[in-house]
Amino acid sequence: MKAIVIHEFIAPAGVKLGRLPDPAVGDHEVLIRVHAAAVNFPDVLVVQGKYQILPPRPFAPGKDAAGVVMAAGAKVTTFRPGDRVVAQLEYGAFAEMVSAKAASCFRIPDAMPFEDAAAMGLVYQTAYFALKERGGFRAGEAVLVTGAAGGVGSAALQIVKALGGTALAGISGTEHAEAARQLGADAVIDVAAPDLRDSLREQVRKATGGHGADILLDTLGGDVFDAALRAMAWCGRAVAIGFAAGRIPEVKVNYLLVKNISVSGLQWSDYRERQPEKVLAAQQEIFRLYELGALKPRIAATLPLARAGEALEKLASGQVSGKYVLTLD
Repeated sequence: MKAIVIHEFIAPAGVKLGRLPDPAVGDHEVLIRVHAAAVNFPDVLVVQGKYQILPPRPFAPGKDAAGVVMAAGAKVTTFRPGDRVVAQLEYGAFAEMVSAKAASCFRIPDAMPFEDAAAMGLVYQTAYFALKERGGFRAGEAVLVTGAAGGVGSAALQIVKALGGTALAGISGTEHAEAARQLGADAVIDVAAPDLRDSLREQVRKATGGHGADILLDTLGGDVFDAALRAMAWCGRAVAIGFAAGRIPEVKVNYLLVKNISVSGLQWSDYRERQPEKVLAAQQEIFRLYELGALKPRIAATLPLARAGEALEKLASGQVSGKYVLTLD
């Protein structure tokens, strides 16, 4: 089958189309003919050999695949050939076919295009679990989302609004401000402002009437995380999702004590492996909100599989607003 094949770890722009053997199907797996695959920031790290989980080479990258079931394993009772599904994988989505655990596959609503289904996997799951499972979100709370122009950040803004919260979009550069507002942001917070340590807090206080952020969903780390922690409300909850800014921050726990702040982390794939029932419930809720019109993935562009390197390179630049989706039709 055709696939993006990683023989040796390489810069994102260097990935190429090649061939891999057709995948086998285990007893608890389904074989999917892929129609669309989302490009996620972890894919950029995987192809370079910088991610915490690296597949044996050669392999096809890609963590979200939407398509049609071609065959089901002997012990699969939830799907049959012809079903439209989205699969959430550790790798393998950038290929014509992929085998996936049935427990990691989800039926796509009838009216949902494959491109939307692929784009509403990893990033929406990550945002949902960060907000609800780790952040303990309650309707009416103010949520500061850093990296709000990215995949997880864009999804988080929409979910916060869909569930009745106040969404504060942390972005760098005015070019992303209008996109954040279109996604539902109640206020835009400039995370590249001078004197960030104080200016970020002042922006958040102004946007919340002096209250501060009840929840911080941070995808950046570095100086932004340090400053955002100071903008939190009493009994605020901070969730570390990633470190796209480069530096892994360190927390002075005396500040947590003074304001009763809690800090947690999220590795979403652990839930996929350990508590798949929670992942299923989250995906059903995400699709329900989509069907109600409360969620809609912001797709920056759809590209053919052969141009995966272009999409990965753009994502690595940090200048993308929305999702890149690869199509295989």
